[in-house]
Amino acid sequence: MNGTRKAEFVDEIPIQYVKTVGEKRARALETVGIYTVEDLLEYRPRRYLDRSNVVPISQVKVDEEVTVTGEVIQVEVVRRGRRRLRVQIYDRTGVLEGIWFHQIEVFSRIFQVGMTVAFSGKVTRFKGWQMVHPDFDIISEKGAPIHTGQIIPLYPSGEALRKVGFSSYGIRRLVHLALERYQSAVPETLPTYLIERYRLLPRAMAYRQMHFPESETLLHQAYRRFKYEELFYMELLMALRKRVYQSPVTGLTMSIQNDVLKRIVDSLPFQLTGAQRRVLREIYQDLKSGHPMNRLLQGDVGSGKTVVALLTMLMAISAGYQAALMAPTEILAQQHYFSIKEMLKPFDVRVGLLIGSLKAAEKARMHQAIRQGEVDLVIGTHALIQEPVEFHRLGVVVIDEQHRFGVLQRAELIEKGQNPHVLVMTATPIPRTLALTLYGDLDVSIIDELPPGRQPITTVWRTEDRLPRIYDFIRERVKQGEQAYIVYPIIEESEKIDLKAATVAFENLQQKVFPEFKLALLHGRLKMEEKEHIMQQFKEGKIQILISTTVIEVGVDVPNATIMLIEHAERFGLSQLHQLRGRVGRGARKSYCILVTPAEISEVARQRMRAMEATTDGFKIAEEDLRLRGSGEFFGTRQHGLPDLRYADLVADAKIVEAARKDAFALIERDPHLRLAEHAIVRRQFMRKFADKFQMAHIA
Repeated sequence: MNGTRKAEFVDEIPIQYVKTVGEKRARALETVGIYTVEDLLEYRPRRYLDRSNVVPISQVKVDEEVTVTGEVIQVEVVRRGRRRLRVQIYDRTGVLEGIWFHQIEVFSRIFQVGMTVAFSGKVTRFKGWQMVHPDFDIISEKGAPIHTGQIIPLYPSGEALRKVGFSSYGIRRLVHLALERYQSAVPETLPTYLIERYRLLPRAMAYRQMHFPESETLLHQAYRRFKYEELFYMELLMALRKRVYQSPVTGLTMSIQNDVLKRIVDSLPFQLTGAQRRVLREIYQDLKSGHPMNRLLQGDVGSGKTVVALLTMLMAISAGYQAALMAPTEILAQQHYFSIKEMLKPFDVRVGLLIGSLKAAEKARMHQAIRQGEVDLVIGTHALIQEPVEFHRLGVVVIDEQHRFGVLQRAELIEKGQNPHVLVMTATPIPRTLALTLYGDLDVSIIDELPPGRQPITTVWRTEDRLPRIYDFIRERVKQGEQAYIVYPIIEESEKIDLKAATVAFENLQQKVFPEFKLALLHGRLKMEEKEHIMQQFKEGKIQILISTTVIEVGVDVPNATIMLIEHAERFGLSQLHQLRGRVGRGARKSYCILVTPAEISEVARQRMRAMEATTDGFKIAEEDLRLRGSGEFFGTRQHGLPDLRYADLVADAKIVEAARKDAFALIERDPHLRLAEHAIVRRQFMRKFADKFQMAHIA
């Protein structure tokens, strides 16, 4: 508790003060994150048993999946034949047995005669009705009154909780006690006008209906209330961040040398698309506006984001500033470095590379060159935000693959200059509503047009037994002068094993499968010069098949590479597979992406493979990825500096997201410092939830 002040609200009342808890049981509750009464009220039921849908035992049928409830009348370990546990239950219409062949000791301790339990599972018949290894829930302990409502909450409960009497039923009793005693101490967190606008349940009532719902409708309304509340506060955080970025901070007003820019655009070996030109105009206006640019650039694989980023940096360089490009991995940084250096050969632009694996002396030289302004454009990884890096005159920061960096890392790079302009890029296209939510503090630009001449890529999924035929196909294409990638997964936890497997596969491919061709192996452990040499040789056609473990997701354009074979494709995520596929199809010839998996893979992996076969549209791929993984895992909300979502899903609840966003931004527009009396509760809740995520100095 705060000093000696009496706790007023449930979030200030320690759980051990609830009747029947005490110190020992409080320690057990802490193992599942319950420290206060509010934590207990936030402990969501894992499912609900609607007793109006429970089937009487007399009406069950063989092979039917049902839920029955009844009183335990016998618990017996049968030793004749195969050892098993029999638990008989009776519901006034008949008797049914639950049978367990495994963990008999554990289950025999759980069930006691006189308890009321629910069994769910498939019904079989052997000398009476049976369920083998049913899902079960204890509805009331022996001799305790059964919960009489139609909808019963069933809670997650582990060994530590059960030991101190907190089975699902024990937790339900505790929640009931807490609500009876402390419901009046549940603080409201939303302004009255929003509760009235959407007819939301008051917070205390929402907790009661979540735990002890009087009807399906009220249960749904309780969850709707909590979804809106958490999304409202997430959007409030966004609105305040955006306000800070756009506050009267003076940005750099750049006088861009248009003639230099025109020369570079004219020198490109291709025409810019309409979408690229539109985005460049938006960026050009930002750089000249005098306000710091904070823009998200979204575009599918191969849509030409790198060229837009390069031209953005050149605008700043033409105005006398330095530019920095930060990539999430060393290989991506190196690929950007090689391709940008190549494009800028005819121009007087000094390009530097700063990554962790450089030798100490090289690093020191690069630090000095950056500090003294002897480098115009620095490309690097996290090494750019390490302490010794000082820029002479940083004007533009470009962050590639934003979803792999946290918000704080973005901030650290920005702090290396005096309010530099910021462009963040992502090749993980996401629906616009979500882009606004996740990057609500940024302006969003989308490149929604592929460069002309890009060939559609044919994607096929095959099992490992087809590899000999796939190798024949590759052999035929390479004989015709084309090139191929063969990619193996490297997962960080098993890096050594994966690298060894890839090396063995490479030797086999070179010696036995493709002895007539020149192959090379590219992986993360190679020295930078070796990687550069291999990529250059592949680009020049001296290497015909490139075996790679490093993620060649982004970067080098090899128009002659027409085949992407991905081994163990089930180990990659959808977005990653889509990125890899984007390495081919960059020239005039027909291109193929071949996904190879074992015959036996999970259902989710099968759905991923089918999605890859069905479409090459990055937005559709992202939506499918979201559907399969859920928004929390897809975005890693922590990476965005966003709170974890306990109730809402950014995809399924898109309508609530939009409403919450509109309301939060309107509130900050009207009361940017949360000083109005009607927003006192909002200010309190915001400071409680986000003091760590938002320097309160910005609004205080």
